[in-house]
Amino acid sequence: MSQQADSATFTGGCHCGAVRYEVVGDTLTAATCHCRDCQYASGGAPAHALLFAPQALRVVQGQAQEYTYQGDSGNTVVRSFCPACGTPLFGHTAGQDYVIVKVGSLDDPGRFRSQMTLWAGSAPAWHHIDRSVPTYEGKAAG
Repeated sequence: MSQQADSATFTGGCHCGAVRYEVVGDTLTAATCHCRDCQYASGGAPAHALLFAPQALRVVQGQAQEYTYQGDSGNTVVRSFCPACGTPLFGHTAGQDYVIVKVGSLDDPGRFRSQMTLWAGSAPAWHHIDRSVPTYEGKAAG
């Protein structure tokens, strides 16, 4: 995605089609996260995500289910997913002014280009760490 700082429209949804959304607005950043929570949510891989202002996201069909928990940061984290097929869709962290959109749920995930790597210290040895972008180690894997 070569123009991530520009306002754009993204559409996406879940695997079964029950939940559809659109995002209209400026991309705040694009990140790949290797934290343990993202590994659980993805089935083992890192999470690839776009961050937007919360008002940029609009669910246009269906309703996502939410899972809320305490993150390593101490903040409340909310992960939204399709209640029918389980596809991770979006989420947010309490006290933060952004919404996270999961790249795998985009209609065109090829638009994603990571701008940073997060929690690289939590990645298993077999994860690819993109060191060509700013990398934050975070907590080491336990």
